[in-house]
Amino acid sequence: MDYVVEMLNIRKEFPGIVANDDVTLQLKRGEVHALLGENGAGKSTLMGMLFGMYQPDKGTIKMNGSEVKITNPNVANDLGIGMVHQHFKLVHNFTTTENIILGIEPKKGLTVDIKSAAQKVDELSKRYGLNIDPYAKIENISVGMQQRVEILKMLYRNADILIFDEPTAVLTPQEINDLIEIMKNLIKEGKSIILITHKLKEIKAVADRCTVIRRGKCIGTVDVKLTTEADMAKMMVGRPVSFAVAKKDTMLGETILKIEKLSVQNNKKVLGLKDFSLEVHAGEIVGIAGVEGNGQSELVEAITGLRKIEGGTIRLKGKDISNYSIRERINAGIAHIPEDRHKRGLVLDYTMEDNMVLEVYNKKPFSNYGLLNRQAITDYANKIIKDFDVRSGEGGASIARSLSGGNQQKAIIGREIELDPELLIAVQPTRGLDVGSIEYIHKRLVEQRDNGKAVLLVSLELDEVMNVSDRIAIVNNGELIGIVDAKTTNENEVGLMMAGVKGGSKNE
Repeated sequence: MDYVVEMLNIRKEFPGIVANDDVTLQLKRGEVHALLGENGAGKSTLMGMLFGMYQPDKGTIKMNGSEVKITNPNVANDLGIGMVHQHFKLVHNFTTTENIILGIEPKKGLTVDIKSAAQKVDELSKRYGLNIDPYAKIENISVGMQQRVEILKMLYRNADILIFDEPTAVLTPQEINDLIEIMKNLIKEGKSIILITHKLKEIKAVADRCTVIRRGKCIGTVDVKLTTEADMAKMMVGRPVSFAVAKKDTMLGETILKIEKLSVQNNKKVLGLKDFSLEVHAGEIVGIAGVEGNGQSELVEAITGLRKIEGGTIRLKGKDISNYSIRERINAGIAHIPEDRHKRGLVLDYTMEDNMVLEVYNKKPFSNYGLLNRQAITDYANKIIKDFDVRSGEGGASIARSLSGGNQQKAIIGREIELDPELLIAVQPTRGLDVGSIEYIHKRLVEQRDNGKAVLLVSLELDEVMNVSDRIAIVNNGELIGIVDAKTTNENEVGLMMAGVKGGSKNE
């Protein structure tokens, strides 16, 4: 068999956790090989060893049949292994070309020869269908384009084995389709790809074979064409998973959130949200659908108090809260699952238990006359960690940044639901989560609704918005295009409205 990479019987332990327990993965030349597993199953750890970020405790890595020792990422680069990380490693005020040649700058005498580098970048970009402008600054291009810069970085270094770590977590549906085309081009040009993911639809679209790991152990490798999504989900989670969201009919209560003619500036000092009006009632989930950057962030930041408004009003249960501070809004009953869990969700160097009381540490029983009650904090945090199946080496004592992204996300969601809010704003709540966790989070959102709470769901995953919401508000370019009933609409209608085409007969 012609294997370019073989990872045989790999074991890796961290304090309190066996991340990989006798895992074997064999990559054939010219295939897309998916590595599938839940959050914290050990996928990134396994690939980290192939890329030289960690060393295996046991097991061997072979390339083209010979054993190799990959002691650091530079060795991996030299061996022709490249990796696109989940969180990109780019310098924002540099151009695309400057980022691509960083560390291996071509010289012309004493100066860096940007011109010939830019030419090579342009050629590579055209050859693989990446459409990158060699002189664009990173801060001015979309997330999807930044990812292509990361891919070009590998190609520029002549990598033949490309590792993609959850590459679609940050992309719009259209960019995902483009990325799948790019992967097919890379394979045509003789590359071999390992795709770390937990999105079954994408595995079906692009992968040849798929290796599944669960809680650090290898469950098996399957031929993707012969395996259904349901089968792969079951291998990954260890039980059958339901993809549809079960919910009973809505029982609408009073209006909880009422937004009238809201206008908000974006970071470029122009209106990112214009004259936007919307109501969310107790007992319903209203979804916001739109392509990224069409006013969703401005809307959420205006409601939660992170951004000041230019005009209009925000009312919570009839009270005008437009000028409330953030803490006053939390106390009034607004909870927020933020889009960026690192920037807005957690203090990464705090323990998990301190993160669980960020909004309530100044209240009883967590503090009394300014003194923290450690035991109360620990008990409260452990309850959330247990209820939401947050996996970490050392429970509440774990430092937040040591958890996998999906487990960080579950903790934030648990913390916000535990506040028992009147209005729960969930932004991209399942971004980067596996099917088992997604199913669980959707259940919890529906449970909030059934308990007579109002839920505002903002997501770029159209499937999620259509599955979970009762009503869907579509935004385009900062304006409300229309509101549709989730039961009677379809992906096509919503997709057209997302593109700015006003709905026909179903428009309210």
